[in-house]
Amino acid sequence: MKRIGVALAVLLIQSVSSHADEGDPARGAKVFRACAACHSLDANRNLTGPSLSGIWNRKSGELASFSRYSDAMKKSGVIWNEKNLDAYLKNPAAFMPGNHMTFPGIPDDKARADIVAFLKDSSTGTADAKSAQNQAGDMGGMHRGVPKLKTIEASARVKSITYCRDTFTVTTADGKSREFWERNLRFKTDSSDEGPDKSAPAILAAGMMGDRASIIFAEPDEISRFITHGC
Repeated sequence: MKRIGVALAVLLIQSVSSHADEGDPARGAKVFRACAACHSLDANRNLTGPSLSGIWNRKSGELASFSRYSDAMKKSGVIWNEKNLDAYLKNPAAFMPGNHMTFPGIPDDKARADIVAFLKDSSTGTADAKSAQNQAGDMGGMHRGVPKLKTIEASARVKSITYCRDTFTVTTADGKSREFWERNLRFKTDSSDEGPDKSAPAILAAGMMGDRASIIFAEPDEISRFITHGC
């Protein structure tokens, strides 16, 4: 009987320990805020990194809508399950040398367990996943930081850009003009459905010190055509 009691106690401790180590998707949604600047949870909505929608049990480097995978990622053959996601999130460079992930990793075991649980639930559509996913998507990151540029307000819709010596003058659809030192203005493109219409670029604050801003065009050819020289 004593042996049976000890065995039951060991099983109980293991069960409690296993339960304690299980990740919490709701907490994982909060941890995911750090990831949301580079990864969307919407299907095929790729940002700096690929969409993480449906990542559970997906083979690495095989999301067809994302074309910027590293060779290391494409050739690794890794399946994104609990074990591999945990190891990758702990130290991406060590788990998969040569991949493009610049994030150094999440050293906290509990935080990793939480985010893995969240990614599993958001991929498999469990009951709690939707509210957790909405919480993650609504808090900071690119989901809120990059608006739909086709419907942006007049004060952010660029009408003309002139260049004189080391200064760009940007005039927006509301009739206002602003000058930028050439190194403080960045030119980008966004060809997605959320990007601007052709010949209607958008200007957004770059979120850095000084007067830095980004002008986003629908396609690269527009950049040189849109800028006129004149002092």
